[in-house]
Amino acid sequence: MVTRRNFIINTSLAAAAVLALPSLAFSMNKKEIGLQLYTLREELPKNVKQTLEKVAASGYTNVETYGFSIKDQFWGLSPIELKKILDDNKLKAVSGHYNLGSYLYDENTAELIAAIEAAKILKSEFLTVPWIDEPFRKIEDYKKIALRLNQAAKMCKEAGLKLAYHNHDFEFQKHDGVTGYEILLNETDKNLVYFELDLYWVVRSGNDPLKLFKENPGRFKMWHVKDMDKINPALNTEIGSGSIYFKPFFREAKQSGMIHFFVEQENNYAGDSFQSIKTSFDFISKELI
Repeated sequence: MVTRRNFIINTSLAAAAVLALPSLAFSMNKKEIGLQLYTLREELPKNVKQTLEKVAASGYTNVETYGFSIKDQFWGLSPIELKKILDDNKLKAVSGHYNLGSYLYDENTAELIAAIEAAKILKSEFLTVPWIDEPFRKIEDYKKIALRLNQAAKMCKEAGLKLAYHNHDFEFQKHDGVTGYEILLNETDKNLVYFELDLYWVVRSGNDPLKLFKENPGRFKMWHVKDMDKINPALNTEIGSGSIYFKPFFREAKQSGMIHFFVEQENNYAGDSFQSIKTSFDFISKELI
């Protein structure tokens, strides 16, 4: 029989053991590892079901979608059909990249409304804007886009979603001493518009993610984690195989505000793409979290 006294003693001993083994305590609370599905853009259109089965078998629990449009939906699947495949594989689409059509430039909301509906069906947390088209990267454009991100974020909030913006390197180019990224950070509502920081593109642009964390605490709710080839910086490689040292970034995850991160690889697979995502998953789970 377990008495109250013995229960308290045993619980205290267990707690002491956990404190003595901090790695054990951390392993009980590991972050989920996500995959940006653009990594598998060659495989998904061929067979969504088999591709997502392999994603789950590699250990991933979260995914970030891409490629939605009113016309083609998700690789020919409706959001409802995609949600079933995700559920069957115990995968959660916590975020999705949605281009929003021409909304950022002319406020046509058709694609935005469709994207919100798709994200709701998938039960996503974030609707993420992945890109600004090249003709709209001047100071006056960034200011207009910041306003439209605020408007879209209000629509997302009403639908139970959050809006985020994902960077490349062009946002860090200076225009009269200010970068587009600074405009987006400073002229969007910090309580409505969040940011998905692509660590590779920040480093590739010559900037420091740690400096961004310090200057904008809590704004970077998501990250893209992809490594830089040691020989050709324009190429990606598996996490842990390249030149980016990720440990300092993960140590400051709390300051960043990060709650989700996604492996992404745009090119340069060492083997096949499925082996690459497994290699990245294994390194992150063993070395970073």
